[in-house]
Amino acid sequence: MDEQLQADLSLGSIIEPSRVLCNVEARSKKHSLDILSELLATSDPELSQGEVFDSLVHREKVGSTALDGGIAIPHGCIDSIDRVYGAFLKLSEPVDYDTAEGEPVDLLCGLLLPTDGGEECGQRLQEAAKLFREPGFLQQLRSSTSSSGLFELLTQTSPVLSASA
Repeated sequence: MDEQLQADLSLGSIIEPSRVLCNVEARSKKHSLDILSELLATSDPELSQGEVFDSLVHREKVGSTALDGGIAIPHGCIDSIDRVYGAFLKLSEPVDYDTAEGEPVDLLCGLLLPTDGGEECGQRLQEAAKLFREPGFLQQLRSSTSSSGLFELLTQTSPVLSASA
């Protein structure tokens, strides 16, 4: 993975305030992915919402991206990008996310990754998963009442997602 891509792996560098939403009303997993894909598509003028949605759904068909604790990290690979982009949703009510345990999801961190990122992108996803397995951090996210508050938590209290994390 090149240095630019590695530098782009802090949440502060991949998520912009306009791509963080609090108290979102989603009817289902599919609807939450649709909302997330709209946010992620604003990352790059070359991206379309449909392309992003298809990449997220394609990955979900491989297996659920939900983690324990009511959070999911839906992600997709896109040929036309050369860096990682992110978006974050806090749902007003949890949705069924088709998990084996039946645990609903209310926090979603969506990621778009370059197709040529290879194994290192997978490592970065694992590092993101570690961050979102911290119960205290999840509680802070759930306690936030505004999109700007969520953005601040995501970008100022989260570590850089690097190989040394």
